[in-house]
Amino acid sequence: MNEYRNKNRKLIILKIAHTIIWLFFVMVIIYILYSGIFDRVNIFTWIGIFVIMVEGIILFINGWRCPLSIYGEKYSEKTDIGFDIFLPKWVAKNNKTIFTTIYIIGVIIVIYRLLE
Repeated sequence: MNEYRNKNRKLIILKIAHTIIWLFFVMVIIYILYSGIFDRVNIFTWIGIFVIMVEGIILFINGWRCPLSIYGEKYSEKTDIGFDIFLPKWVAKNNKTIFTTIYIIGVIIVIYRLLE
């Protein structure tokens, strides 16, 4: 029983950390889009683009899975979509599609701003 509680506690801590990290990346993606739309491209925009590119490389290396999800499998027998993060299942399932699309649109707008 104590081992179960310990695993459950670790999974909850992982879910909290994963959700906070996810929120950070979402805010970076939204900032890239915002800075492009409102022509406020600056060093933070470029840092954001780079950070998201690094995140994409890490996901690619891990078979399009977050390393935290892989790590979280040690603490749960249920490893269905969203087991490791506090998100609605439909967001967890479509996360990469939704935010990759927003990211690409943001980068296209930023590049357009540079060329105008």
